[in-house]
Amino acid sequence: MRSATTSGELRAHNRVRLLRAVHDCGATRTRSQLTRDLNLARGTASVLVAGLAEDALLHEEPAAGHTRGRPTQVPGPHPGGPLALAADVREDAWELAACELGGRVSVLEVQPHDGTPEGALASLGQAVSDHLSRRVVGLGVALAGPVRHDGLVDIAHLGWRSVDVPRLLALGRRASGPDPVVVGNDAGLAALAEARRGRLRGVRLGLHLHVDFDLGGVLVVDGRPLDGASGPGAEFGHMPLGGGDRPCACGATGCWGQEVGANALLRHVGLAYGGGRGRAQAEEVLAGSREAVEAGARALGLGIAALVNAHDPEVVTLSGHGPALLERAGEALTGSCAPALMAIRRERPPRIEAAALGWRGTLLGAMESVFDAFLTPEGLERWRETGPDQGADTPGSRNVTHSTPKQKILQ
Repeated sequence: MRSATTSGELRAHNRVRLLRAVHDCGATRTRSQLTRDLNLARGTASVLVAGLAEDALLHEEPAAGHTRGRPTQVPGPHPGGPLALAADVREDAWELAACELGGRVSVLEVQPHDGTPEGALASLGQAVSDHLSRRVVGLGVALAGPVRHDGLVDIAHLGWRSVDVPRLLALGRRASGPDPVVVGNDAGLAALAEARRGRLRGVRLGLHLHVDFDLGGVLVVDGRPLDGASGPGAEFGHMPLGGGDRPCACGATGCWGQEVGANALLRHVGLAYGGGRGRAQAEEVLAGSREAVEAGARALGLGIAALVNAHDPEVVTLSGHGPALLERAGEALTGSCAPALMAIRRERPPRIEAAALGWRGTLLGAMESVFDAFLTPEGLERWRETGPDQGADTPGSRNVTHSTPKQKILQ
């Protein structure tokens, strides 16, 4: 955002800064702490909080455990405040959640699908329509494939080619949809969440790898996953890093993702795989077949070494099935990684760690993409003009589960 030049622009700038700080800390810091963090005068902070409360953006609660004197207030999300809808579309099912400022998540629906674009996205679009309210400020969608800036996605192992995600989502809507609709790659969004709320927070250069049916990853620089010129970048799963020579549905041969993930586990024990089938069976293999798990871990370690040689990250984080491979076959993983490192990389190798957010990272990253678009002077002004009052409606939910950044995220 450009520098503020008028008192009105400065006020708008500080409103965004304060809301962003509340969101990023998970609504855990007191007003006094936020005032110091943002280098604001106490009077300025009081005026800002009062105005944001009047606009149904913030609500203060006494700090937990405070017993003496004037209560210490903790700014948090207003009960009638903005919500981001977030969806994680996996190869075999999708999950939809509503997320408050601060990162609290309420799971709204989880539904299986048939693996086709229409079967997955039309049903999700209908669910989004069912849960729309005046509080919703956007929809973030994570998908298991490269996503171009125009919302087109390719998921090679499902046969998806140039699928127009926003258009298909509209098939299920009975009302006007949320604005904006932000579509992103699952590994990139998991990396974004890990940079905001997990082990990549404060890391200048990190590498995040997400392992599901196959493997995806992205570099994270100063808290931001790197995009390519047209959107998808760092398609590490489609590089020949795992030592295999199998043809891939993407059109290349020897892709790393052919050797790491649920499909590789199923193939190793002779079970049917592909098309988003076999998640439960793959988890059984992951739990019970040492040989299959070690094979996947060795392939994972070999590819990590190549990426470390190329990019020199401070830390490598693993989500999806990655933490299980690290936990159950860590020696195989590091045993294949270490010899493949350049000597200068072996001197100070990066940490290889399980992601803090687990499987929930993709959903939280989709949330962050919506709030990144909303937490701007323009976004807050639109809320002032069109947002709800304190009695605004709330999306309905079934089997709602709540989590906060300080609690263990749902597995």
